[in-house]
Amino acid sequence: GIAGIVLTMGMAVDANVLIYERVKEELRAGKGISAAMKDGFVKALSAIIDGNATTLITGVILLLVGTGPIKGFATTLIIGIFTTLITALIISRLILYRRLENKKPITFYSNITKDWFTKVNFDFVSKRKMFYVISMVILLAGAVSWMTRGFNTGVDFSGGTSVRVDFTSDVNVDQLRSSVGAVLVEENGSPASVIVQSIGSGSKSYKVTTNYMIDSENPEVENMVSAKMAEGFSKVNPDFTVGSSYKVDPTMSDDFRKQASWATILSLILVGAYIMLRFRKWDFALGASVALLHDALVVIAAFTLLNGVVPFSLEVNQNFIGAILTVIGYSINDTVVIFDRIREYLNAKKHTAIEATINDALNSTLGRSINTSMTVLLTLGVMFIFGSD
Repeated sequence: GIAGIVLTMGMAVDANVLIYERVKEELRAGKGISAAMKDGFVKALSAIIDGNATTLITGVILLLVGTGPIKGFATTLIIGIFTTLITALIISRLILYRRLENKKPITFYSNITKDWFTKVNFDFVSKRKMFYVISMVILLAGAVSWMTRGFNTGVDFSGGTSVRVDFTSDVNVDQLRSSVGAVLVEENGSPASVIVQSIGSGSKSYKVTTNYMIDSENPEVENMVSAKMAEGFSKVNPDFTVGSSYKVDPTMSDDFRKQASWATILSLILVGAYIMLRFRKWDFALGASVALLHDALVVIAAFTLLNGVVPFSLEVNQNFIGAILTVIGYSINDTVVIFDRIREYLNAKKHTAIEATINDALNSTLGRSINTSMTVLLTLGVMFIFGSD
């Protein structure tokens, strides 16, 4: 659900950025502020509608086919798409025109940012083979790592052992998680997943769940895990008592995985069909579907390649599912925005070579791409620095 809200905020920012970038283009063409605003809203409309429509298709499929946390993501995303359209296309316009009527100043750039990204002429198309190679290396390395090293699957996917612990005084939850995680290390050196949940309103009683030794056939595994956990508990506060310990089943069952897979496949097909209808070219549909799949696979590859390399947990759990769904949402939205500009240029520059048209479209949307990405990266940077594991 929270992942859906994060994606909604990103798309809401993007819709306004699209409008403002179009207004700036019209102002640079010599139009007055009123005419530039009017044309800016009109020209940004198709990109906003198509970007949100493709994301809406994905959201509806996830709502119908998905379960549990997937439905939560889909619900907030669908609500967010409609609120984004209302605020970007109606409320933002009303505010801007109200300022214009009241003769208040409206600026869409400063002297410093006025000509940003207007003179960029990077030849993206000629470098495509180099980027193909980079992508293939990452994906192949990820596939090899997946088969040999696997993933650090969390309790959500693997199940584990749950223990109740009661301390005599308050204990910091982050310290408890770190302390227990430091002692629960598998024989191959990979850290086990640890989930800490407080019991009641205080900070003295916790339920600690881990997938440590989950594959062990030893009948005493629960006691062995409890004893190992006690080592971690004692480092935080030596005065504690361990209550019951018991095995827990994975919340992400095989059925969940199958439904997630079907939802992804169905989304790819329907999004591709929508793009083919809107853009009248199967190339666009195939390109969007491949780009979407590629972006998700790169993140998955990074999770297995960097597991154990970076100084924090890269755990495959419910948060990971939310992150992948968010990446898919951003991917299809970004792709459609660029496709929309390519379509516009194909109609306006009918005798221009396709390579030049694609380069022009990519360069002209570069400002929008960087502005939208930076707003999202700023948010993620705050989450990365101040968030928990």
